[in-house]
Amino acid sequence: MQENFIKFVDVTNRDGVQTSRLGLAKLQKTIINIMLNDMGINQSEFGFPATEHEKNYLNGNLMLVDRGAINKTKLSGWMRALASDVKKSFENVPKLQYVNLSQSTSDQMINGKYQGKKTKDDILKQTLEAINMAIEYNAKMIGINAEDASRSDLDYLIKYANECKRYGAVRFRYCDTLGYDDPKTAYDRIFTLAKETQMDIEMHFHNDLGMAVACSVMGARAAIDAGVNAWINTAINGMGERAGNADLVSCILAILKSSGFEGKYKIDPQIDITKAWKLAKYTAYAFGVPIPMNQVAVGDNAFAHESGIHADGALKDRRNYELYDYEELGRGEPEIIETGRMITIGEYAGIKGFRNVYENLELEFEDEDEARNILELARYANVHTQKPLTDSELKFIYFYPNIAARIMTVEPYYMPIGALKGRMERLEEIQAHRIV
Repeated sequence: MQENFIKFVDVTNRDGVQTSRLGLAKLQKTIINIMLNDMGINQSEFGFPATEHEKNYLNGNLMLVDRGAINKTKLSGWMRALASDVKKSFENVPKLQYVNLSQSTSDQMINGKYQGKKTKDDILKQTLEAINMAIEYNAKMIGINAEDASRSDLDYLIKYANECKRYGAVRFRYCDTLGYDDPKTAYDRIFTLAKETQMDIEMHFHNDLGMAVACSVMGARAAIDAGVNAWINTAINGMGERAGNADLVSCILAILKSSGFEGKYKIDPQIDITKAWKLAKYTAYAFGVPIPMNQVAVGDNAFAHESGIHADGALKDRRNYELYDYEELGRGEPEIIETGRMITIGEYAGIKGFRNVYENLELEFEDEDEARNILELARYANVHTQKPLTDSELKFIYFYPNIAARIMTVEPYYMPIGALKGRMERLEEIQAHRIV
C-alpha cells in the first residue's frame, strides 16, 4: 500500500506579496525561492505568469532550475482558470511546468463577483477549457483551485473536482479564502472531498479568525485519513492578505511536535527545518515587517524565560518549558552586529568599498572589468530593493550575474491604442498639467 505524505506549497511569492501596502522586489522573491529550495520545501508558487511585469523574473528563476541552483522546489504559476490566461502564461513563460488554475465556486462569489452573469455550469466549463489549454502546452502538473471553497456547496465541489480530474487535473486546492472554517469543519469537509474524488488535496487557509494553522493541519490529516496526499499552502511568517496565510514554520512544527500528529503522520522527508530561522529572518527583512516577539519558533521570546519557576525549570531540563529545541530551527549561533565602521553596497557605491565587502565574503574577481560589472549590477540591485544588500543577494549577483540582470529588468507593457494612442499623437498640442 502506497504511503501518503503531508507536503508543502509555499505561496509567499504569490499570495504573500498580495499583502496590502507591502511587497517584494523580484530579487528578493528569487532569494526566497532559493532559500525554500535549501529548506527542502516541495513547491513554491512563484508568481503570476500571465502578468507582464513578472516575465523576466519567472523565466530567470526557471533558468536557475536549469542550472541546478533550484533542484528540490518545484516552481508553479497561478492563473485564472481561463483558457486565455493559460495561453498567455505559457507564451510569457514557455518553460512553465506546474500550474494552478483558480476559479470561484461559492454562490456568494458567483453572484457577488459575476453579478449573475455566470452559472456554476459556466464556471466548470471555463475550468475544463483551461485544463485542456494547459495540456496543449504540456503542463506537467495541473492543480485546480476552488476559491471560497469553505463557503461552497460540498456536492458541487465534488462534482467540480471529479470533472476536472477526468480532464487531467491531479490536485484540488481547497481555499478557505475568508478564514471561515474551523478545524472540525475543515476536517469533515476535506475528508469527504478526498474520499469522493481520490485527488490529492491542497489546504489553503487564511487567518481571519486566527485558525489558519489549525485548519491547515486538520485538513491535511483528513486528506491522509481519506487515502490521498496532503499539500499545505503556507506563507513565511504568515504573510498574506488581511490577517495572512498559514505560517510555514508553525504548520511544520504542528505536524512534527503536536500530540495528535507526532509519529503518526508522515511529513515530506526532504524538509530541513534547521533552515527555518534564516528563512524567517530574510523574509522579515525583505518585507520590512519585523517578526513578532511571540511568533512561533522564530520570535525573540520563543525560547526566552523570565519568571523564576520557568527559568529554574528550563535550566534544570529544557523539556520542562520548551517543547522543541532552538537548535532544530537553526538558532543558537551568536549574531555579530557591527558597531564600528560599516561599508554597505548601495546605488552610489564605489569600487573600493565594493571590493572590501566582497573580500569579507571571500569572493574574488579575476580582473577589473569583472569587478566593475558586478558593481554595476549591485548598484541596480539596491535601486531595485531599496534596502542595503544582504550577503545572500550579493552572492547571488556574483554567481549568477546574467540571471540577476534579467530578473531585475522590467519591461513596461505600453502599447497605446484607441483614445490613448490619439492623445499621445497629439502630445505636442497638450499643455502641461499640474501634478503636485
